[in-house]
Amino acid sequence: MKDLKKYLYRAFPALGVIVALAVQFAFGDSTLHPAANGRYYTIFLLILLGFSILFFILSLFIRKIRDGLEQKGAFLFGAGILVSVLNLLTAKFAVLPVIFFPSYDNILAVFVEQAPLLLKCVGFSFRLLLLGVFWGILAGFITGVCLGFSKKVYYWINPYIKLIGPIPATAWIPLVLTTFPTPFGASVFIIALSVWFPVQLMTSSGIQNTNRIYFEVSRTLGAGTFFQVFKVAVPAALPSIFQGVFNGICAAFIALMTAEMFGAKYGIGWYISYQKSMMLYSGVYAGLILIAVFCTVILTALFKVRKRLLGWQKGLIKW
Repeated sequence: MKDLKKYLYRAFPALGVIVALAVQFAFGDSTLHPAANGRYYTIFLLILLGFSILFFILSLFIRKIRDGLEQKGAFLFGAGILVSVLNLLTAKFAVLPVIFFPSYDNILAVFVEQAPLLLKCVGFSFRLLLLGVFWGILAGFITGVCLGFSKKVYYWINPYIKLIGPIPATAWIPLVLTTFPTPFGASVFIIALSVWFPVQLMTSSGIQNTNRIYFEVSRTLGAGTFFQVFKVAVPAALPSIFQGVFNGICAAFIALMTAEMFGAKYGIGWYISYQKSMMLYSGVYAGLILIAVFCTVILTALFKVRKRLLGWQKGLIKW
């Protein structure tokens, strides 16, 4: 009986897709929704079904896949039910307002028919985010090290940071747009500013909370200032630094989307704003899906780096 239950959990993802396919074939689309150029949603579900069956077969031989399906199978089945309910409320019976809640076919059609534009927008957003996060982390790290290690710097600079830091980066947009020569440079600055504050705060806090005995021992052994900073303080503060980087990147996504809606020519935020102004909400939902995937990939990569550098803290912060 226990083994049968485990097999059922492994089959749940495929069963969820089958339920979604059953709903798709059992009910016709409402005439209130504009017809898409293809059966994109059906094709997508068939692809998912193929992968679900493949993973079920692989789970018979690979323990890691088997454990993953047994743990997440019920959730994936629930996700299939939720998707089916939303399909009934939108494409099938048009219970929700058609203009604001397009069918799955129309949303997926955007990815197929506007793929070059979407890829260009993703590339633009990634470049903007990368530059902003880089300069924000660099500035935050340098500021945090100076504040955390030097009492004089902390005395003179920290009051200004307490005054400026909590102000949302997006509140500076009107001033920044008139100061920088290009919208791109202004957007990079806004993103960097949103990353800078949490990184410097957690870096300085991590260094200040480092056990003073480490510094005393290193000075006794003849270590200079550079060694104490980069061989004692920074390694001890790495958990706090990564927490600051994580918070900074989350803030950077908000700043990125907001900055792109003011003067940017491309980018995911610009695309969503443009589609909304044209009342094309299928494009808006496609943009939101892109943001979700975009953010998830970047944060997952960050936690992979953190896991490698801070293996002794495995499981302390999960993603």
